Amino acid sequence: MEKLPKLGLPIILIIVFTFILISKSAVTIGPGEGGVLFERFGDGIRTDRTYGEGFQIVAPWNKMLIHKVRQQSISDEMNVLSVNGLEVRVNGTIWYEPEFENLGSLIKTKGEDYVVELLDPAINAAARSVVGRYTPEQLYSSKRDVIEKEILDEVRRELDGQYLNVKRVLVEDVKLPVTIKDAIERKLKQEQESLEYEFRLVTANKEAEKQRIEAQGKADANRILSASLNDQILKDKGIEATIKLSQSANSKVIVVGSGKNGLPIILGNQ
Repeated sequence: MEKLPKLGLPIILIIVFTFILISKSAVTIGPGEGGVLFERFGDGIRTDRTYGEGFQIVAPWNKMLIHKVRQQSISDEMNVLSVNGLEVRVNGTIWYEPEFENLGSLIKTKGEDYVVELLDPAINAAARSVVGRYTPEQLYSSKRDVIEKEILDEVRRELDGQYLNVKRVLVEDVKLPVTIKDAIERKLKQEQESLEYEFRLVTANKEAEKQRIEAQGKADANRILSASLNDQILKDKGIEATIKLSQSANSKVIVVGSGKNGLPIILGNQ
């Protein structure tokens, strides 16, 4: 009986040690995350495997580095120069995604803060390169979608083979000096008014041309009709009308001789 307390203490210590060991070794990787193993007594970060979401057991002397591997976004504000040297402030958002199977290589080459080390410099370089090709007016109004695509292409070229995929670029705002912005807006307004005036002018010209064509058609029809009404046709039409009138139940027609050009003369009716 006296031996039981002596045996119980080591057992308790073993249980406590085992619990601590398991708690230090158990790692849970959440949804949309990936894990990379760091071996303290080995080669450091392992690049041959990326651990997926779920429960993982790691040796206590090693460490699991967990990072998001789903699509993410960062927003940035940059001061860049236009083609004529004017300072422009550009606000944009980038959507990116680490390559899951190459997460270890990404962290090993660029560190855990790879967004700052790799993505930010690529975005800034691409923005400066692309914005520097355009005038403030183009940046402010007409070239927004083109600029987004060119920045995306530049960033992708910069990050090619570096285990980080950029999905989309959105230029949310282009801020110009107030005087430049006001001048551009006035010019755009004048251009819009000019286009509206040209549209009204073209519409009026088309309507006038339509009316001219219709009037010409009517004049041609009248001329053709007048040319076709010769004396014989008029005589025939007069006789035809007289016959119809004489056949009316409500009238009596007396026809005597003929008038000028051979047309009948109607003397009276009852």
